[in-house]
Amino acid sequence: MDTDKAYLLGLIIGGGVFGNAEDVFNIRLPYKKWGSYLENPQRAGEIAGDILRKVGQMFRAIYGLSVQYETTPGGTWTILCEGDTTTVKNDLMHYGIACEGELRGTADISQVVLELVDDNLKRRFIAGLADTIGSMAKSQRRFTDEHQIISFEIKGYNFKFVCELCRLLYSINCIPDQVNWNHPNIHCTSDSYYAQWNKGFKLRILLDQYAQFGAFAFRTKAETSNENRRLQREIHAAERCETRDMHFTPSTVHPAENDPRLPAVIRGGHFIHFRHFCTVMGCEHAPYCKIREQFEHIGELINPFPILHKDSYTQIENIIQADPLLFSRDYTTLNINARTLIEQYNEDKTALLYGTSANTGYPIAEILQAVAYVIANDDELSGKRPKGYFQIVERHSNDDACLTVEIRKPDLLTPLVIVGNGRGALIGARNPEVYKKLVTVSPDNEYKLLVREITEEDLSNAR
Repeated sequence: MDTDKAYLLGLIIGGGVFGNAEDVFNIRLPYKKWGSYLENPQRAGEIAGDILRKVGQMFRAIYGLSVQYETTPGGTWTILCEGDTTTVKNDLMHYGIACEGELRGTADISQVVLELVDDNLKRRFIAGLADTIGSMAKSQRRFTDEHQIISFEIKGYNFKFVCELCRLLYSINCIPDQVNWNHPNIHCTSDSYYAQWNKGFKLRILLDQYAQFGAFAFRTKAETSNENRRLQREIHAAERCETRDMHFTPSTVHPAENDPRLPAVIRGGHFIHFRHFCTVMGCEHAPYCKIREQFEHIGELINPFPILHKDSYTQIENIIQADPLLFSRDYTTLNINARTLIEQYNEDKTALLYGTSANTGYPIAEILQAVAYVIANDDELSGKRPKGYFQIVERHSNDDACLTVEIRKPDLLTPLVIVGNGRGALIGARNPEVYKKLVTVSPDNEYKLLVREITEEDLSNAR
């Protein structure tokens, strides 16, 4: 192993796609708008130069392969590696990596990492990954431009790959800022009916941290890193996972938690924070004590119903009729003045309405979001998202002081139903004493939480 081979292995594992051909394989660079020649022709020219001068020279020297490239208007670049691919395939098989399909979806890099015996080799391998799947679009930031990010984006369900990459980064003191796991508890925390949850993984690192410990081989990537960092006013350092503060919010229980594509260690579990995954998978940097502390009030952090689901009126009715627990409810119809809801929100933004005790009921913030959705004009929505939910309710109630919204309150604390304007919403109640009884710890893993389905008996007994 030398530094050039380490780089090429990172490049191949990050973007390599193998088919049936014996004399060619591809390396796909999913650069999107950042690499589009329509968006930035100068940068596209520099990317082409990086491929031909840097990648091409290394492939010729190490594997005797010639390199060409193709690109699309959308910004996907494909490096075509042509010639006798036997040596490349033998190297990958030596490291236990099958040369089939998109490598990063199935690759186990643990054997490669064992041969990265010093920080320079590690940095070059990581640079290969960064040049393929490391996104530095300006949208990759922590809330504002002040915290610029490089995001390693990985498709599929290869949790082990992400864990191994995270450990490798730690070993060179390049501490990840966040991991968005490819799991419904990360990608759809409030809506158990949202089906498009499988958005892949994002392993995110502060650009300041990466600039200090990581590397790029593509000049274009290095230049963009510097450009993005200049948007910041300060230099930012990452904090280790063991000591970093954590913020927990309630999440819905999603049926895809049992998706067969998830690895067995994850499948069937419910996760309350992205670092909760790390504890279940046994990472040495995971904050075990902080996660365990949250189990003491787990009923406040899970919801077996959607926290908020928005859809057409017809789809909401279909959901209710298809669920025996929801369909069996006796609903009381309330016509509530929208201005009253605003006043309640201004008085207490954490208020719970229509509950049976002080700590049960439906959060006023979610109710207002649902109200905004059902009363909004089409141009006030972006898909199903109101463009400023509080402002929409306030504007409409100012225009019509008598504006009311139809709320259907169930006899048990199943979802509240809000309808109007051909739209509808479901809002799950907070009900911690009942919900905590649904949770057990897996007999195979003391940090893995299992949540059973809620029953009418659970709700009736809590009255």
